Amino acid sequence: MTATDPALTALAQGWCALSLLHDRIETRVERALQAGHDLSVREYSLLDVLSRQHDGEGGHLQMKQVADAVVLSHSATTRLVTRLEDRGLLARYLCPTDRRGIYTNVSEAGLKLLEEARPTNGAALREALEAADLDPRLRPLVATVRAAGAPA
Repeated sequence: MTATDPALTALAQGWCALSLLHDRIETRVERALQAGHDLSVREYSLLDVLSRQHDGEGGHLQMKQVADAVVLSHSATTRLVTRLEDRGLLARYLCPTDRRGIYTNVSEAGLKLLEEARPTNGAALREALEAADLDPRLRPLVATVRAAGAPA
């Protein structure tokens, strides 16, 4: 393959379109969450991921699993958890069976804020996809995103 190879050019254009779609969605959702709930996209994602874990055997996520779920490094995830803990939205405690393990749970205040923010997140996501669907370069990707979220 050379730099002028049509397959490579198409691949690069596809990657640029995907990056553009991601940026447009994240920007719209970020603005809406910040304005309405004083939450970033990453903070919302972290609260959402942690709210879905359950108590009991295997119910808590390890920090690496959380980092993977919110697409951040381990250190960035730790800083994010600390910020939300300082705001009273999360609580950390030692694992009762392994004192080296630390669990993180969403507090009642965090769950309340998350429930208030869910409609904002959903509306901003829908708006971003509707706007992106007007761009012919992004239309196929929007269709893919919608299909991926459709019930099986």
